[in-house]
Amino acid sequence: MESKIAAAIKAAYPPVAILWTDEMPERVVAFKPGKWGCVMWWLAAAAKGKTAVFSPETYGCWGGGVGLGFGNEYLKFPGGVECFQRFLSTGNESSPEGRAVAKQIAPYMTAELMDDFLHGECYMKSPELVRDFIENLPIMQVPAKYVIFKPLPEVHLEKEQPQVIVFMANPDQLAALVVLANYGSPGVDNVRIPFAAGCQCIGIFPCKETTAKTPRAVVGMTDLSARLGVRKQLGKNLFTFAMPWKKFEEMEGHVAGSFLERPTWQALMAD
Repeated sequence: MESKIAAAIKAAYPPVAILWTDEMPERVVAFKPGKWGCVMWWLAAAAKGKTAVFSPETYGCWGGGVGLGFGNEYLKFPGGVECFQRFLSTGNESSPEGRAVAKQIAPYMTAELMDDFLHGECYMKSPELVRDFIENLPIMQVPAKYVIFKPLPEVHLEKEQPQVIVFMANPDQLAALVVLANYGSPGVDNVRIPFAAGCQCIGIFPCKETTAKTPRAVVGMTDLSARLGVRKQLGKNLFTFAMPWKKFEEMEGHVAGSFLERPTWQALMAD
């Protein structure tokens, strides 16, 4: 399927469709079971034409398992949720339990990950705020064995049903997508920017919008670790803009006759 939106905003990469399936597709890229990695690496690969597959055994990292919809995988973080709360905030070095876990996992961790485990990523001020963050995530369990990332042009709608569509957008394109998301919908908050991991902003957050009366789109890649992780693949000026399929269909139908055909947008695209 080709996207009218992608053509109108001159997207450098095709949108990526996220699908659920019980059948393992052929010719895919995937993490090996138990191997650490970032889900956003495979989003970048899908934007460049590959199909990526994830399962409860091959989701890359604990936050990725949560973001893809495989339940509360933070429970499997080394040392449990409490160690994760310290990892995302102030670090585990001051905790006897955290230091003990650090010794156990040291042979399996990179120097960078161990530094973050001990001293914290400092993305939140306190472990208590991280607990609140987890409690407010729309954690879910996908009703299928696999989650698939696939370039939208390779999706066959007669036999596949995307759940979420993800655009990679530079600042001008992001502005246009925000305007288009509000173009045919009531209210002024038809787009949201949650504090969350990059994978969560393309996974569970837009999935949550599926059941809303007026589904919203979700801006992502405000995750600093994810931005650093995909910089070599996609460059440093892109954000994600994800939406449930229903919202995508609505926005596709609003391209013709909209601001995307008017001089202001054309002038921005000419720069």
